[in-house]
Amino acid sequence: MNGRIHRLTTLFRWLGGCLLALLAAYCYGTWAGAGVLAIFIAGPPLVMLPHFIALRFFPPAPGLPAAPWPDLLQAWWREVVVVTRVFNWQQPWAEHRYPDHLPEATSAPRGVLLLHGYSCNRGLWNTWMPRLRARNIPFIAVTQEPAFGSIDDYAPAIDRAMRELQRLTGRPPLIVAHSMGGLSARAWWRSQGHPRDRMYRILSLGTPHHGTALARFGSTINAKQMRGDSPWLLQLAAEEPAALGGHFDCLYGHCDQIVFPSETAILPGARVLHMPARGHLQLVFEPQAFERALSLIQAAEDAQSESTSQPPQSPQATQAPQAPQPNQAPQPPQSPQLPLANEGQRANEGLSEEGGVGERGGRAAGSMGVGSV
Repeated sequence: MNGRIHRLTTLFRWLGGCLLALLAAYCYGTWAGAGVLAIFIAGPPLVMLPHFIALRFFPPAPGLPAAPWPDLLQAWWREVVVVTRVFNWQQPWAEHRYPDHLPEATSAPRGVLLLHGYSCNRGLWNTWMPRLRARNIPFIAVTQEPAFGSIDDYAPAIDRAMRELQRLTGRPPLIVAHSMGGLSARAWWRSQGHPRDRMYRILSLGTPHHGTALARFGSTINAKQMRGDSPWLLQLAAEEPAALGGHFDCLYGHCDQIVFPSETAILPGARVLHMPARGHLQLVFEPQAFERALSLIQAAEDAQSESTSQPPQSPQATQAPQAPQPNQAPQPPQSPQLPLANEGQRANEGLSEEGGVGERGGRAAGSMGVGSV
């Protein structure tokens, strides 16, 4: 259904545009026909431009970088190229070009689940899937249906994919989610009761974790759920563990024309990667996003190698572990520390040394009408 919608809209846009251009040329002359055709070609870029201009009037929270005009114009042009490619080819006509990769024998430490965003399908990941297959990393790219239904409706398909990937490697997969897909992942984990043994990490790319101002203009069920003050989003946050952000790597950009203000894409406690001069869809095609996913997969393998390379403990040591000192609280397990993919370009203020949201950024992100998570 999702791919059919994209095919119909693409055919209507191009065939309808050409027919109207021919009709205008026949009735009013060549220049009139050329003008109508130019409107159909230049229309989408011109419609997108005000979204980037509007970002100047939605400043981010204190401590997060504001987008200068050169970055906004650069992001606009890059987004035009990517949107044309995705919505005119990858999603309408190449949704199933690359099948899921589910090898029974793989040396990869874990698989990858790919979740697209609003009004998209699995064809969005066509640049990721062959690269994962070349590394023999198991992956499943889900088309979330119904396209404009409730985000909760996607949980069963996500759960089936998660179980299949965990069966192949024995570990829960890494979830890579663009935009609404990050909310789908959170809704899936809630539907399972937030079990720790089913969750590894989620790499979210421009996800409106605290809603987005643009969703106020949406009329579909899932668009309304992405409003910052929506009852669905408020309930989702209220039912989640307090340490939810510790499971996330949040990649965001201050030139994201869909998810803004920019702090809405950040969860307190998450590791944060900032992409300057990148629009919303461009985040999927950013090389550092794919590299970050590989580093998260490799971190699991490195952790396993380190544990198996440790010399065996003597029976006395294992039977008599050192008791904690009085009044000393036990230390929680630490997640693997990975270098930020974009340390040189991220904002220095408002971010902790580990890449999480700092004191000012955390309070701002938590005040987007969702509450503390």
